[in-house]
Amino acid sequence: MEFAYIPSPSRGVLHLGPIPLRGYAFCIIIGVFVAVWLGNRRWVARGGRPGTVADIAVWAVPFGLVGGRLYHVITDYQLYFSEGQDWVDAFKIWEGGLGIWGAIALGAVGAWIGCRRRGIPLPAWADALAPGIALAQAIGRWGNWFNQELYGRETDLPWALHITSVTDGREPGYYHPTFLYESLWCIGVAVLVIWADRRFKLGHGRAFALYVAAYCVGRFWIEYMRVDEAHHFLGLRLNGWTSIVVFVLAVLYIVLSARRRPGREEVVEPNAPDDTDEDGTAVDLDKKSEDDTEPAASDADSESAGKKTEAKAETKADAEAAAKDSEAEDEEEDGAEVKGEAESAKKA
Repeated sequence: MEFAYIPSPSRGVLHLGPIPLRGYAFCIIIGVFVAVWLGNRRWVARGGRPGTVADIAVWAVPFGLVGGRLYHVITDYQLYFSEGQDWVDAFKIWEGGLGIWGAIALGAVGAWIGCRRRGIPLPAWADALAPGIALAQAIGRWGNWFNQELYGRETDLPWALHITSVTDGREPGYYHPTFLYESLWCIGVAVLVIWADRRFKLGHGRAFALYVAAYCVGRFWIEYMRVDEAHHFLGLRLNGWTSIVVFVLAVLYIVLSARRRPGREEVVEPNAPDDTDEDGTAVDLDKKSEDDTEPAASDADSESAGKKTEAKAETKADAEAAAKDSEAEDEEEDGAEVKGEAESAKKA
């Protein structure tokens, strides 16, 4: 029976002459740009310098890519080091295979190095970037669609994903589009973090911890639906256990951090100029410096006018004193004349 479905691309790479343009790589790159763009806006709104997020991302992104690949290769080592496999494929990151847990863990190390060099707190930077990371994951998951990978069980739902590839043991058919489920979930996580951050003024890494906890919830049930090869422990996929453990740690961090360090950081970047207005929008620093100069000039004029007023007051006071002295002298002279006339009349 024919039914609606999501088609898979006929191929995941286009060749521009000798240069391969891979859909998976484009999704990762676009996701990184979106994360940095949104993170920069949130960082500036909290009083940081424009460009700081990008500067630290220069450290975080390479570390994150290496960490994500390492996690994937270690947890799925049989794909690269078992009999009949070529270990060189472990370096072919463009073919897919990035573990978010390793990406976050090692990416945090790179971010810590960048933050330390800039003298800013890592938790505050992570809070600013948290929703952007979720959106980057939402975009990056479409790379799995280009590679026709990481789909779920078979289904006849209208939004089933039509797999046509037979590479690496795939069987053509209609499956749950778990890449799409996770993409939509990550968008919801980004919206949740932005809302909660505005509503509760999350700080000291709690916005980032909320992102981690919310993502783990979605990853757990999506992981349960997937049918790709994975290691199991006590009947549960390894990434399912990882989601549980990381979720518990993230919630504990939120609770303990709120008790020990309530509120939000007042200063996220020491010595940063006040380059935002009241609603957190970045302003032109050159224009602001000009505006700041005007009151100074006005103060100088006011001081000069005050001195002139004091000088005038002193001059007036001196004039009044001189006038009083003159009147006193005139009175003495008049008194002397009257006295002299009286004495003359007496003698006469």
